[in-house]
Amino acid sequence: MANDDFVGTQADLTILEYIEHSPDTTQATMAEKIGVAVGTVNWHLKRLITKGYIKVQRAERKKLKYIITPEGITLRARLLMDYIQSSMQLYRLVRDRSLEAIAAIKQDGYESARVEGAGEVAEILKLICMEQGIEVEDHRDQRVTLKVTGLKIFIEKKDQT
Repeated sequence: MANDDFVGTQADLTILEYIEHSPDTTQATMAEKIGVAVGTVNWHLKRLITKGYIKVQRAERKKLKYIITPEGITLRARLLMDYIQSSMQLYRLVRDRSLEAIAAIKQDGYESARVEGAGEVAEILKLICMEQGIEVEDHRDQRVTLKVTGLKIFIEKKDQT
């Protein structure tokens, strides 16, 4: 998980899930696995403890054990459902935009395209191209390029002169 993504409810969900699988973990280990600073994990943990979602037990002199409370389990389930719903909404948006772009290039007679961009949006676009019978090429001299920028898909055509 990238540092920029570790905010708000997603951070709470990530920490709750991590503790559920590794209750004897340290904040340093958790921070390393998640990819954020220890202070960030500490801040989120303190918030979750204050709200009653996590309890802390002393396992050894300097070692702590984190326990998710029943309220924490309920929160984790709700956050997970919210995450799944928002992910599906995002997928549907990307799918609709991909289908629009593919329909436009098919209407112009193209049977293949180059996909330019990285990340999940580009991967979804590639899969939908294949599903719709558009061959995905990796040639820079490809006549049509579907360019992914953020959540948008742009069509770039090369002149055939």
